[in-house]
Amino acid sequence: MIRVVVAEDQWAVRSGLVMILDAADDIEVVAEAADGEEAVAAARRTGCDLVLMDVRMPRKDGIAATRELAGSGTDVLILTTFDLDEYVFGALRAGAAGFLLKNIEADGLTEAVRVVARGEGMIAPAVTRRLISTFAGAGDGAGMGAGQPGARAASGRVLPAAASVAELTPREREVLACVGEGLSNRQLARRLGITEPTAKTHVSRILAKLDLQSRVQAAIAAQELGLTR
Repeated sequence: MIRVVVAEDQWAVRSGLVMILDAADDIEVVAEAADGEEAVAAARRTGCDLVLMDVRMPRKDGIAATRELAGSGTDVLILTTFDLDEYVFGALRAGAAGFLLKNIEADGLTEAVRVVARGEGMIAPAVTRRLISTFAGAGDGAGMGAGQPGARAASGRVLPAAASVAELTPREREVLACVGEGLSNRQLARRLGITEPTAKTHVSRILAKLDLQSRVQAAIAAQELGLTR
């Protein structure tokens, strides 16, 4: 059973999300929160697997709450009406495991929760296109300049250090490329002819070697490094 905390300041929206998730046989909403402070407290109290986190909330926003939960063992799936702005980049840097837009269908929401609970990051397609477009155009002299390992541009892009990338094995680079294309562990295992547990192990090692906090960050790194098709 996937145990979820729903954090959303609008009661009607929160109730709808809870209703959708509770209707799934393998998902249980264990707590609700109306702001970031309540979300962090609820996550720590319940030891939930995942927090479905709104971005704009009173007292403490979703980004600050995500940052507090980083490394706690609880994943954060950001739910927002904004397809790309400082909130998305802020959540990415804070270690969010995924990003969804509030116009997602009910089936898409429950499946996203399952995907993130399996340790596979998720970004809504519209957000993915905008992220890739932004990163592709970030080499215009902003920040420290394009192509420099470890450079942090004004857009928030972060390239892994060159030394870290060099530590990746050829197979790990293949796996990273698959992650950058948005493939799940099951899909990349099928493509590379390996088992799903092996794929998961490769992803974990890649995150450790590149000092990345989430699969989403790994997907962006693959794009920045030019590993994707």
